[in-house]
Amino acid sequence: MTEEKVKFLMRIDSDTDRKIKTAMPLANVRSQNEFVENALRFYCDYLASQDCFSVLPPMLVSAIRATVQSSETHICRILFKLAVEMDMMMNILAAGMEIPEEQLRELRGRCVQNVKKTNGGITLENAVAYQRGAD
Repeated sequence: MTEEKVKFLMRIDSDTDRKIKTAMPLANVRSQNEFVENALRFYCDYLASQDCFSVLPPMLVSAIRATVQSSETHICRILFKLAVEMDMMMNILAAGMEIPEEQLRELRGRCVQNVKKTNGGITLENAVAYQRGAD
């Protein structure tokens, strides 16, 4: 069963007509009517879409997803290695120092505030300066 078609009168300038005729082979269509119908569908989907991936070519969507996945995997590996190094450092420090629990809680609170204030931009030099009272 064929779809019912609606007649739609449209006027376009000669430059747009030339662009359509030039682009038809690229769009793999047989008629200007088919080209315009595809273009209108695309534009309507674009306007109505909350998900930009619906109007992007599937190859581009696939490439974007692969890039994001690769970056995510790389970041997770780096964070894991960093966590291992931090755990090693904390264990070495904990074995060599006797820090009261209350002082440890205060330090954690100060460190949380410092990380928030600096947006994570903390250096060893900053910590040394604070410990020496230069903060």
